[in-house]
Amino acid sequence: MIRLLRRIGASVVLAASLALTACASIPAGNARVPQDPLEPINRSIFAVNDTIDTYFFRPIAQAYVDYVHEGIRGVFGNVYGNVADVWTSFNQLLQGKPREAIGDISRFVINSTIGFLGIADIASGIGLEKHYEDFGQTLGVWGLASGPYLVLPLLGPSSFRDSVGVPLGYVTDPVSRYASVPVRNSYSSVRFVDIRASLFPSEKLLDSAALDKYSFIRDGYLQRRRNLVYDGNPPQPKE
Repeated sequence: MIRLLRRIGASVVLAASLALTACASIPAGNARVPQDPLEPINRSIFAVNDTIDTYFFRPIAQAYVDYVHEGIRGVFGNVYGNVADVWTSFNQLLQGKPREAIGDISRFVINSTIGFLGIADIASGIGLEKHYEDFGQTLGVWGLASGPYLVLPLLGPSSFRDSVGVPLGYVTDPVSRYASVPVRNSYSSVRFVDIRASLFPSEKLLDSAALDKYSFIRDGYLQRRRNLVYDGNPPQPKE
């Protein structure tokens, strides 16, 4: 679940960039696009998600930013990112990228030891680049098409392919297997709020530029996921 939220967050950033640089290319009105055959249903779920976010998640995230020191928030982000490196390394192996997998698991080992359980990101300081890989990307590398675009309740943008990785990501998350329910729930809740708070800068840009928030987020999500599957170098469409 948390990994999907990270994808959503980065997609919002891309959507905001598209809002400033590609407004002329956005279809007018609510024109259908081939990758979104379920658009009426998706828009309904999007509207519900947006309402819940406006009146519940966003105020909590704003309070987190207002009352938790930036340095402490940075520590939380480092710890959460350190845990994610394990899953990233596993997916790098599945994608046939052993060098990157070794780099990501090395990040985890270094930050978990010298970095005191990930509190300090020592690995980035010594040149070990951080990556984010998930099972949806792995399926894409294996040749599985993304399928129709989906908006998941509460979780937001996804696709048929990416939604397959949501339960798998939860099962493989080390936090989900922690024995203490209160500790596990507290950790997951703060992590959720931390990720939601990270969206504020791009959210302001998106709100000021987007004519249709739904289509901008959708287009940003689909473009970013395609770029990730091809490691930033997707093949050009045939004319």
